[in-house]
Amino acid sequence: MVRHLVVREEVFPLARVFRISRGARSEARVVVCEIEEDGFIGRGECVPYPRYGETVEEVLAAIAAIGPAMAGGLGREGLTRAMRPGAARNAVDCALWDLEAKRAGRRVWDVAALAPPQPLVTAFTLGVDTPEAMAEAATRASRKPILKLKLAGDGLDGARIAAVRAAAPEARLIADANEALTLDELHRLTPTLAEARIDLLEQPLPADADEALRGSDWPVPIGADESVHDTATLERLVGLYAVVNLKLDKTGGLTEALRLRANAERLGLRIMVGCMVGSSLAIAPAHLLAQGCDFVDLDGPLWLARDREHGLSYEDGVVHPPEAALWG
Repeated sequence: MVRHLVVREEVFPLARVFRISRGARSEARVVVCEIEEDGFIGRGECVPYPRYGETVEEVLAAIAAIGPAMAGGLGREGLTRAMRPGAARNAVDCALWDLEAKRAGRRVWDVAALAPPQPLVTAFTLGVDTPEAMAEAATRASRKPILKLKLAGDGLDGARIAAVRAAAPEARLIADANEALTLDELHRLTPTLAEARIDLLEQPLPADADEALRGSDWPVPIGADESVHDTATLERLVGLYAVVNLKLDKTGGLTEALRLRANAERLGLRIMVGCMVGSSLAIAPAHLLAQGCDFVDLDGPLWLARDREHGLSYEDGVVHPPEAALWG
């Protein structure tokens, strides 16, 4: 039977405004891809990201354009050649994984020859705000073992870090600048990061300026986010970063993400698996990728006012594997 592809936008209001250094949002606009074959339907979700030149409308069009090839039997490996890395390919790739698992009557980790996934401790994100407001948010999240605080490069980051550490003295802390700092600001902030026992600083400099990190011995591990996408972008990062943040919307799906993870480990880089703000359908395949990784940041659905049906289960900073009714 011929495969049939359907693609649509879905909008999820957020429970509260999500702010990072480059802007704020009050809703998550996601794209869902469904591939039907022989009565089985595989689903995947992506979150188009303007930072990478993506719009919802362009992603919808890119996925629709692959429909005829999908009807002709295009598989996951062919997809990596037919579409560029990014959100559109992610939705299609994850839908193909889901379809393959459903047709086989097996869970996706069995199809991929991976160990069954275990619950993961995930970071919980504190959006950019005043130091006082971020300290209050950290107090409310005090039962979560890992907090991730967003930085803004506006001169208040040192106070934000100190305030969150004072409010959450026992939590592991990750700081994420989203490219907001200059090299001078990074040097000035480094003692505060060390004093606050920050486990990881993500993407302090713009991706096109990160060569400035080479050759420095930082007291806090530095992670690449906007600087790493797929396997082709990886080797340059050795000597710049200690950690790489893998996101399915950057790699273009689980197929490439598994390859990227293996190559990063071979190069001696530590692994973080992160996400955009989307529903549990987007996070489910990332949960599989994140097994055994050094850092996990899969809290996207916790920002939604309402998740989709059969959403992931979160308990005190622990996210559990997906039900088959959700994905895989």
